Amino acid sequence: MHALANPARFTVLARRLAPWLGGLAIVLTGIGLYLALLGSPPDYQQGETVRIMYVHVPAAWMALFVYACMAAASVAGLVWKTVLAELACKAMAPIGAAFTAICLITGSLWGAPMWGTWWVWDARLTSVLLLFFLYLGYLALVNAFDEPGRGLKAGGILVLVGVVNLPIIKFSVDWWNTLHQPASVSRIGVPAIDPAMLAPLLVMAAAFMAFFASVALLRIRAEILERRLQALRFAQAAAAVPAAGRTGMPAGAPGAAAGRGA
Repeated sequence: MHALANPARFTVLARRLAPWLGGLAIVLTGIGLYLALLGSPPDYQQGETVRIMYVHVPAAWMALFVYACMAAASVAGLVWKTVLAELACKAMAPIGAAFTAICLITGSLWGAPMWGTWWVWDARLTSVLLLFFLYLGYLALVNAFDEPGRGLKAGGILVLVGVVNLPIIKFSVDWWNTLHQPASVSRIGVPAIDPAMLAPLLVMAAAFMAFFASVALLRIRAEILERRLQALRFAQAAAAVPAAGRTGMPAGAPGAAAGRGA
């Protein structure tokens, strides 16, 4: 892991892995959609609307997983001063926000026919909405500073503060009386879901995971390149200042060029 903290080595690895992970995501998505739409039966109570589960549940899992990855990256960035970890945290945030938005939207679409309402302020839904705001708050905070490093550190602190929301989301259905159903897959013992429905659900979850890994690698590479471009611009600006001082005029001023020509 220490070797991968080197941006150059990570860029090489990301360039090799991203296309394979992207292809895997496409294949798994195709298989998962086939199993979800054609290979699984409708629910005896929910009917065909249960098929929303195959997008809603994996998106909810990924919303929590991405935030946990951001928290781990924030620890590495704040404690060990790993710049790559801070850039990875920034790169993952929009992906996690997108998964959380998909979770909220599909949950509303699923809840309308099942609960008779698009939204209720129960513990699970409210805590997931708070997670979405944490993602948006992080994105706003890291871009609020003129110095990128300060923004990344402030955003990392926000991420670590928001970690307390993850167990609340996970155990909210057990701690409080909510409309949201309790865990069906991760429960102790046999999952309370038919294998014909569990298989496409797990395939879709794997597809979402592969998609996240592929896009995250691409975004981290883009962040590394952007950081290099910023360093080059700062170096060019620093080199231009002494040159302007020798002429006694600001760099690029029309009079400086005219004076040299005279």
